[in-house]
Amino acid sequence: MPLAEHRIGFVGAGNMAEAIVRGLLAAGAVQADHILVSDVRSDRLDLFAALGVPAFPENLRPASEADILVLSVKPQVMADVLRELSAHVGSDTIVVSIAAGISTGFIEARLGDGARVVRVMPNTPLLVGKGMSALVPGRHASPEDISLVSGIFASCGSTVIIKDETLMDAVTAVSGSGPAYLFYLAEAMLLAAETEGLPAETSDALVRETLAGAGALLAASRGAAPDELRRRVSSPGGTTEAAIKSMDEAGVSAAIMEAVRRAAARSRELAKG
Repeated sequence: MPLAEHRIGFVGAGNMAEAIVRGLLAAGAVQADHILVSDVRSDRLDLFAALGVPAFPENLRPASEADILVLSVKPQVMADVLRELSAHVGSDTIVVSIAAGISTGFIEARLGDGARVVRVMPNTPLLVGKGMSALVPGRHASPEDISLVSGIFASCGSTVIIKDETLMDAVTAVSGSGPAYLFYLAEAMLLAAETEGLPAETSDALVRETLAGAGALLAASRGAAPDELRRRVSSPGGTTEAAIKSMDEAGVSAAIMEAVRRAAARSRELAKG
């Protein structure tokens, strides 16, 4: 059955759920009346209702009516949510989790035998249709289940399939947390631009558009490795070479590798509870 014929439920109506729903509607992948959401916040319910999406304060509505149920809640409350939903979610429902650090096994153990679980790690560029989402199937998820879930997230970005769930901690550290690394670089570049005397408004435009353009170039240059793209900008004895040399001397590359390592380690800690 194609995605358009399924009913998709969201438990938790935060920014990620909104981005996914807007992506589905914009792509025409699913009609608004085939989506259901629940949340305790009335302002979020009003927002989805304005999109034509049925919105409820009770989690049991999407849980009992959806064919595909997306759990878009914080990891800290996942156990409580699963306890509430366990009697209402059967093996005929595809359960999708976007909670960091929550394994498919954790969900399967609380929903009972045969639960069809797909774990997804999206990132915040999903909000502008440029997300990167990694999917990993649980023990009972079929290839068709993965295809359907991939279709949901492809409506607001790109997807990859991960076969080994232990690698999801690395995915979390690289792409889940990755946008923050770029924003951190942007902060430093803004401060440096203003320190060099550029007006704040000009600095902001230069930094935002430079990073957006470089990102677009990187994405479009599949045949060129990042170091090759960097070399193309770095003329011998020029300004870029001087900047890169300074970063190398400061150990920037090593610091980024250590940051990713620590993020992955933290993801493993969260998985343990």
